[in-house]
Amino acid sequence: MVLIIKRKGHKEKFDEKKIYGSVYAACASADYSENKCEKTAGEITKKVRNYLVNKKQISSSEIRKKIDAELKKRNKELAFFYEHHLPNLKRL
Repeated sequence: MVLIIKRKGHKEKFDEKKIYGSVYAACASADYSENKCEKTAGEITKKVRNYLVNKKQISSSEIRKKIDAELKKRNKELAFFYEHHLPNLKRL
């Protein structure tokens, strides 16, 4: 079990659903299809899970940096939506 150290200092168990959900939301905001959102969120979640294999605890900011780096490899706009948690601005 990996513990996540949150910004305010408390700890919680790693929950990969949170990563999947935030990456999926960024993909949806970037106008990805549902299938592409699912595929991308699944791949990024797997990369983070593999990154955490031998860790007992890690800061939430370090996880965010890892996700951001993986997203930037794919699409800088997607990383922007993830970083800023923005709704789909293309539809506004």
